[in-house]
Amino acid sequence: MTFGFSRTRAAIAALLVGLLVGSAAVGDLREVSAGDLKPTKSQRQATVILTKVVDKFHYRRVPLDDAMSEKILKRYLESLDPNRSFLSQKDVDGFAAYRHKLDDALRAGDLDPAFKIFQVFRQRVDERTAYALQLLKGKFDFTVNERYEFDREKSDWVRDRAALDDLWRKRVKNDALSLRLAGKSDDEIRDTLRKRYEGVARRTRQFTGEDVFQTFANAYTVSIEPHTGYMSPRTSENFDISMRLSLEGIGAVLRSENENTVVQRTVPGGPAALSGQVHAGDTIVGVGQGDTGEVQDVVGWRLQDVVDQIRGPKGSTVRLQVVPKGMPGPPREVVLERNAINLEDQAAKSSIVEGRDMGGMRIGVIRIPGFYRDFRGQADGDKEFRSTTRDVKKLLAELKRKGVDGVVIDLRHNGGGSLSEATELTGLFIGKGPVVQIKDTSGRVEVEEDAEAREVYSGPLAVLVDRDSASASEIFAGAIQDYRRGIILGEPTFGKGTVQTLIDLNRFVDGDEDYGRLRLTMAQFFRVSGGSTQHRGVVPDIVFPTASSADDHGERAFDNALPWASIAPAKFRPVGQNGVSGLVEQHQERTAHDPGFVYLHERETELEAVRQQRTVSLLESERRKEYDQRKKRQLDARNAFRKTRGLAPLTQAQVDAEEEPDPDEEDAEGVSRILVEESARILGDYVRTNQSVRAAQLY
Repeated sequence: MTFGFSRTRAAIAALLVGLLVGSAAVGDLREVSAGDLKPTKSQRQATVILTKVVDKFHYRRVPLDDAMSEKILKRYLESLDPNRSFLSQKDVDGFAAYRHKLDDALRAGDLDPAFKIFQVFRQRVDERTAYALQLLKGKFDFTVNERYEFDREKSDWVRDRAALDDLWRKRVKNDALSLRLAGKSDDEIRDTLRKRYEGVARRTRQFTGEDVFQTFANAYTVSIEPHTGYMSPRTSENFDISMRLSLEGIGAVLRSENENTVVQRTVPGGPAALSGQVHAGDTIVGVGQGDTGEVQDVVGWRLQDVVDQIRGPKGSTVRLQVVPKGMPGPPREVVLERNAINLEDQAAKSSIVEGRDMGGMRIGVIRIPGFYRDFRGQADGDKEFRSTTRDVKKLLAELKRKGVDGVVIDLRHNGGGSLSEATELTGLFIGKGPVVQIKDTSGRVEVEEDAEAREVYSGPLAVLVDRDSASASEIFAGAIQDYRRGIILGEPTFGKGTVQTLIDLNRFVDGDEDYGRLRLTMAQFFRVSGGSTQHRGVVPDIVFPTASSADDHGERAFDNALPWASIAPAKFRPVGQNGVSGLVEQHQERTAHDPGFVYLHERETELEAVRQQRTVSLLESERRKEYDQRKKRQLDARNAFRKTRGLAPLTQAQVDAEEEPDPDEEDAEGVSRILVEESARILGDYVRTNQSVRAAQLY
């Protein structure tokens, strides 16, 4: 298998695939002959409409000129061949004639260049897979000391066909060695890889003209910025189904990384999250239906095709072959029952942190997985409709009754949600006032304000965020920081400070043709202090040591994301709080020797080493040694941490067992509580410091 990462491909895929849901339309699986692969009149018309809409309404005004044409060509080739393993430099040189012509072609609705490039790519896929199948007839020598470059995103295109042959010889050998290390027999390896390579060729031949057009259109839109994308009529239909059934499925968001399908995040309350066996960063390499259905090897599959395999009716079973994040070795099987996502498990929940190391302090914690609002219930007149703000208001009242000394709002892994909820939730802590500013394409600025004059909670406050806290989470955290209402803790947030809208292209043309839809970036969020949440995200007042690799995450990972910007501040009055310098020193002294943070640092260092790796040994003895050493390091670090928690060490056999450790045992290990408990300690330090200051002032 391969482990590289294509940001362009990931950006395009992220626009098209969201929650894995229940039954949905599956695309036409018939192969398309090369002669029938031509642009249609409606696609040409859609191209003209698309360019005009982008030019008139997109927030970022980027001219469609020769410079943009170069970017479009580059991204189109990267989206077709993200790992640079099918096309050669000779092929790319042959496309140079289009370098400064794609801008004119787009304006004129001329899609011939895009289809001609795809025809060459399709031919190269046939050639490469035929060569790979031929290699499977021979034997591999795993005693030769050589390495395979599996992540070629940033590499040069190989020179010619001879260089591609050598690259594919190593690729097939690596694929065979990976299966061999997973315990597969020689016959099983050949059968699996034969199906894999035949599948790559077959799925490429199944590309319709609609698929080619959508890929090319997105090469254009993503060249402007990552969150703008075109959805063809078929993709639009699947998107609508996804939205209608968004609370059913396995509850996971997937992305494409080169030829792998990777879990971007799991949804609280969904089967994937509740299983405890599927996590962000895991790679799905196989999918089987029911309890006994054959597991399909999905390495090299298009993301939409993998999603179609995982989708299914509520109550049915799907089996996933999953390679855990940071452990590129044999996969484990995870059995999930597709089900409705339990709203109760997505709702905000509270707990209290207390103990000997808290100095008598009792700190309330409110975990908010997302900014939700039951719009249908509200529209139907349900006075008790659920929302984040309503639930948090009740939790705050309960915590106050229990006499907590402060409250931590935990927004880790919170990808956002309702803007109105972010605004109203902020109002629980600041009272009436502006929360966020929104600047549109015309330059007009609107201010979102909370209308409630009274604070619900005015006590000591901290907000815990991480690199996956995005959008509405950043609006809330940014407002709390600007008002100096609480202390922001954790990692720099995702940095998504843009606003998208769906535009139906059919509205611009009379007739019954379906031209698809455009997801368009049309505005940008700005904090009340004037700075944007875009790109930089919200930088915590106290940055945790876990933030070491957060710089290459979120918006910062896209080379063409909108940059940070600023506008005039809104009219607001900061509440005020004392500085955090003393708190930083206490935090650093404590975490330098804290077993939990030592463990998190060691785990992050191991994962970062895997992320930075671009080559792998094809020497079997070396590969086994690397894998065994990595497993041993991870087990040693985990057991060292377990010892500090008073837990018995685990054996490698226990960790490798198919069944997961007992949930109560996992809770006792308490890895998920490390950051929350430190946040509570910091807020406790803040409370004690302010109590001392007030006592001194009174004296």
